[in-house]
Amino acid sequence: MRTKVLLLSFLCGLLTSISAQEYQPQVGFSTENGSKVNFKKNKASDNIFISLGGGISTLLGDQNSEAAMGDRLNWAGALSVGKWYTPYLGWRMQFNGGQLKDFAYINVSGSQKLSEKDFMYGNIHADLLWDLTNFWAPYNEKKVVRFIPFAGIGYAIRAGKTVDGFAYRRTESPSVNLGVQLPFRLSERVDLYLEGMYSLYNEAFNRVDMGHEEDRVFQGLIGLNFKLGRTNFEVIEPMDYDLLNDLNSQINALRAQNDELSKRPKSCPECPKVAPVVESHESLKNVVFFRLNSSVIDKNQEGNIFNTSEYAKKYNLPVKVVGYADKKTGTADYNYGLSERRARAVAKRLNEAYGIPTEKISIEWKGDTQQPYEINNWNRVVIMDTNK
Repeated sequence: MRTKVLLLSFLCGLLTSISAQEYQPQVGFSTENGSKVNFKKNKASDNIFISLGGGISTLLGDQNSEAAMGDRLNWAGALSVGKWYTPYLGWRMQFNGGQLKDFAYINVSGSQKLSEKDFMYGNIHADLLWDLTNFWAPYNEKKVVRFIPFAGIGYAIRAGKTVDGFAYRRTESPSVNLGVQLPFRLSERVDLYLEGMYSLYNEAFNRVDMGHEEDRVFQGLIGLNFKLGRTNFEVIEPMDYDLLNDLNSQINALRAQNDELSKRPKSCPECPKVAPVVESHESLKNVVFFRLNSSVIDKNQEGNIFNTSEYAKKYNLPVKVVGYADKKTGTADYNYGLSERRARAVAKRLNEAYGIPTEKISIEWKGDTQQPYEINNWNRVVIMDTNK
């Protein structure tokens, strides 16, 4: 009877602990590819960035290809504001622009001459950002470099200008913008980035109709990303439903057995006499589960510590406390220290809260060198063992 009661207590504590672990966060990293992970929803003020960059641009196509590449390059700049909703999905609003040069053949004294004109332009657009390094690989906020393709739409204006007494009117065009950004981590809040962007405008944007469907501009930038608010994300570990269903089934079966036992009469004259069962007081094992990267004892684990202490005091038994850490998170050195902190926290609670003398408590810690359970999350544990 006692064995079933203790087993029922153990399973209830285990089930409660696993349920609590459904929302255990991993902060700033994940152990699986980002596409397979659930991330905690961030606040509106979290994961904001402002970018400022400068570089070069060039107008492609038409008769610009007749000019030397050095003559076709122009200065360019960009200012962006955006937000990441997950480590791999975000958006930004960018204003980019600068100088553009047109090259076209004109008739001078009966011969064709390549003429150059420069204009100012600006393009404001909204882009969807997709961080492939955090999508196809595990998320890590401290990655040195990331690969971020983006795509968006916007609207561009090219300023008017008077050249040699001829007034060139202003032109406007919708824009389609495609590109890639490579951010290099400098610190928690600053990235250095390289960016290339290819923009499509309508054919009339550069005022030269050459029969193409669109004008094209390439822009290359180097700049800085400044991060505001919270810079990382929390990973939520999913619940193991198969495990919970199995534990629930075991608990329900034990409860049914206990109900049947409670219905039996206290005495049964007609029943054959059975020799009394001598209970073994040699050893009782119990567990305390911990959250990820934590040595704080949850309230739902106090029952296991209390039961162990009561059993040890009743039969005057010592308690051996052994701490562990799961192998899939953290380094070996860090996990070794974490398992020590967990073991000492349980030993302290046995002594100060439940009256087990310090000389009756022995403490060990194994780090992640030993994994008492096949399920990784279960190894964030301290095992208590009463023995002579």
